Amino acid sequence: MLKSMTGFGRAEQTVNDKTFLVEIKALNGKQFELQLKLPPLLRPYEFEIRNALQESLIRGTIDCTITIKQNGTSKPVNINTDLIKAYYSQIESLAAELKIDTNSVLSALLRLPEVVTPTNDVLSETDFSEFHKVLQAALSDLNLHRTEEGAVLEKDLIKRITNINEQEEAILKLEPNRKKRIRDEINMLLEKNVGKENIDNNRMEQELIYYMEKIDIHEEQIRLRQHCEYFRSILQEPDEGKGKKLSFILQEIGREINTTGSKAYDADIQKCVVKMKDELEKAKEQVLNVL
Repeated sequence: MLKSMTGFGRAEQTVNDKTFLVEIKALNGKQFELQLKLPPLLRPYEFEIRNALQESLIRGTIDCTITIKQNGTSKPVNINTDLIKAYYSQIESLAAELKIDTNSVLSALLRLPEVVTPTNDVLSETDFSEFHKVLQAALSDLNLHRTEEGAVLEKDLIKRITNINEQEEAILKLEPNRKKRIRDEINMLLEKNVGKENIDNNRMEQELIYYMEKIDIHEEQIRLRQHCEYFRSILQEPDEGKGKKLSFILQEIGREINTTGSKAYDADIQKCVVKMKDELEKAKEQVLNVL
């Protein structure tokens, strides 16, 4: 079973006077890269939250936003009254000089820098325990999306590998005629340029055997078949993170396909090689999305 690296998870729950909201978006990434936005109340728990995200999501570019809405009259802010008085004293002097009314100046004072600031309150252990359940719910939601997308990816990858196998079987059927054609072409070329009576048949046979061994693609086809079977077996493994391993196997498959093409010297086999390369590129694109 495969998991995709992309997905979205969301969970919201109200506990006592607080509403916790967790939103997590996951995209492709070679490693685990996390952008975490936390409210001040959760700053002391940042390390635990990061560990929970990495343990559950493993790999990918993760964007996690956590918000806490404070319900009721209790708000996590401080009003710096001394600073307001200092601001007002200067504004009052300026207003007297300019003869400006200061009756409605309070709302403007509250918007000045450092006048209203978040408190240094920390979420209690009990509330954090409740928040952790919300975080796990969001992670479960995201992983469900990953699993659903992974099933689609797995189906497509199996199709690509099956298509490569079909072309490999087609090459296997073309191989005997290819060798016979190459042998006949060499004989005709020698008879034309050297003369049939001047050909040393024993030497000719030795050279043909040497040449045929150099362009033989039997081993490449065996390895290609084995790589494809190995790829399928990895798909069935219970491990979640296997995108990198599948990518490495596709590289090996590509190596055997390229070697087959360089040795082919046959138009029909080259057509099969082109089709295999096309399927391989599509598989590589899909594997980039696998966890």
